[in-house]
Amino acid sequence: KFVFDWDAGDDTSVDFNPMLVHSVQKNLLKKERKRLCDDRHWTKKELPEMQERDWRIFREDYNITTKGGHIPDPLRSWKECSDLPPEIVEVINTIGFGDLCWWWFGMGYLCFVHVMIIVFDGGGAFLIPLISGITSLPKIERLEDADKGPYALILAPTRELAQQIEEETVKFGKELGIRSVAVIGGLSREDQGFKLRMGCEIVIATPGRLIDVLENRYIVLSQCTYVVLDEADRMIDMGFEPDVQKILDHMPVTNQKPDDDSIEDQNIMKSNFLTKHKYRQTVMFTATMPVAVERLARSYLRRPAVVYIGSAGKPIERVKQIVYLVKENEKRKRLLAILEKGITPPVIVFVNQKKGCDVLAKSLEKMGHNSTTLHGGKGQEHRELALSGLKNGSKDILVATDVAGRGIDIQDVTLIINFDMAKTIEDYTHRIGRTGRAGKTGTAITFLTQSDSNVFYDLKQALIDSPVSSCPPELDRHPEAQHKPGTI
Repeated sequence: KFVFDWDAGDDTSVDFNPMLVHSVQKNLLKKERKRLCDDRHWTKKELPEMQERDWRIFREDYNITTKGGHIPDPLRSWKECSDLPPEIVEVINTIGFGDLCWWWFGMGYLCFVHVMIIVFDGGGAFLIPLISGITSLPKIERLEDADKGPYALILAPTRELAQQIEEETVKFGKELGIRSVAVIGGLSREDQGFKLRMGCEIVIATPGRLIDVLENRYIVLSQCTYVVLDEADRMIDMGFEPDVQKILDHMPVTNQKPDDDSIEDQNIMKSNFLTKHKYRQTVMFTATMPVAVERLARSYLRRPAVVYIGSAGKPIERVKQIVYLVKENEKRKRLLAILEKGITPPVIVFVNQKKGCDVLAKSLEKMGHNSTTLHGGKGQEHRELALSGLKNGSKDILVATDVAGRGIDIQDVTLIINFDMAKTIEDYTHRIGRTGRAGKTGTAITFLTQSDSNVFYDLKQALIDSPVSSCPPELDRHPEAQHKPGTI
């Protein structure tokens, strides 16, 4: 017969009597209480100590928001990314990326899902996970492998951006034995075709020239595993949407992910990631989210994760914006006055027309300023020479159209001058984004005339929203700045 009554002194439980709690259990409870009451900032904590509250503060500190998909916690430093192969970490340290990777967060994981990154300032962030994935694939050395095409395709809207991406790709690829080929207009198609037939792992291309080489059978995309659309909104604006769709249609459907709940399982995606026959990974970088970009995303991304970094479509907070309302014939005098006060090169002066670009540059040269030009009417050799001259310091001033307004990364640009105001606030935002990069500050000066009245309202709001800028009274009180065009 079992008796359920017993003496309380016979109870050996350590959960109810604090006097009988084992010392090890006491230590565990003490650590748990300390963890729950830990009010240190996330910068003072090791990775295992991070709580959900810390990650929320981290995202707020860097203005990161996410939605959809299975999105992991951010990446605070390269050393905390255990998924990166050691050889890639070594290259990162050699190149000098250091820990400036706060917004490459989770990209070691995000390469397992489709993702759309809506970011004001990109800078080739896709290269790390892309190259990490390629290192797990066989090297393309035999001609029969080369005939199947590259593993990765990166699309960019302009030649300059494509060449800039190629430069960054070569930095990594050279150390890891990964070859890349730029397929852009202005250069010999036959030379590019020869390099493609010799085999490469990565192709960086502009849509128009890539369509050309695809139709002429210089390249196929039968084993393309990674697809990156950089500056997707800019490609749409330039009319490349049909070309982008045509390029994506050249890829096999056999490597597409299943459109079901299985793609949310990170274990399945990681196991597939380590095989030769991977699911296709698609990444789109965009600064704004027009309807056409949404349509493209719905067509070619399977249940994408959407990551917002910074204030998409808004001027960055590190740029001081100065606006002058002037008459058209006063702009040149104003510009010379600014330059004569002394500038710290490099400086970029934006104009709207190719002809005006050349005329203004010649005037600056006559006044003793060391300038060069960049616009769509220049040959490829001249465009490369202009950019390299500004980067290496042989030129102080670049007079350019919006060709230089997006994606171009010229270090330490101190001043942006909008000699002609951009036609849209989005283009204005991208122009001034050429300065104030990599944590530095910059200045943007804009000359407004009455002919720019269609952007008065948006520009006024941008200045009001900026913590380091102020709206001039003449713009603030201007009738055209009181309401958005077309709303009344």
